[in-house]
Amino acid sequence: MSDDPRQAAERYRLDRQMRDAGMEPESAESPARGSTAAERAAFVETSIQQAIRRGEFDDLPGAGKPLRDLGGGHDPDWWIRRKIETEKLSGLGPPALTLRVEHAELAQRMDAISREGDVREALEDFNRRVIEARRQLLGGPPVVTPTVDVDAEIAAWASRRRARDAAPAVAPPPPARRRRWFRRR
Repeated sequence: MSDDPRQAAERYRLDRQMRDAGMEPESAESPARGSTAAERAAFVETSIQQAIRRGEFDDLPGAGKPLRDLGGGHDPDWWIRRKIETEKLSGLGPPALTLRVEHAELAQRMDAISREGDVREALEDFNRRVIEARRQLLGGPPVVTPTVDVDAEIAAWASRRRARDAAPAVAPPPPARRRRWFRRR
């Protein structure tokens, strides 16, 4: 505790206000506000050890089970990778990885577009982002995603579109007849 009478008087006033408000004032066994980091660490460690002896950490979920993903090497971004996996987020990560995934799904994305001008614009945007990612010197994995030949991709898109349009359309099955509830027997 401090020897300064002003601090002691303030502590007394604060404790009295806390009691009047129905709150528990800071006890003598908790660390004082002016204590050193070593004293606070010792207090925390003592509190943890006492809680262990009382059994307050027994029956916690996952008790006695190994920690997930502990066997690999050191990865400073483990928490963000786990968040991306659990939330099933896409479009996040270094440009090298996102562009690689986008390149693999490029034909599917282009097939969803109906106009040739929009396809050309999307392909030029993809090439621009690949070139921009190659110019970045921020670190991370290298960008090995190739740029695409816009005219060749448009020709492939057009041929896929013609093949899809020429295929006979399969008629959907007729809807099942619903029986009225009042006609049941």
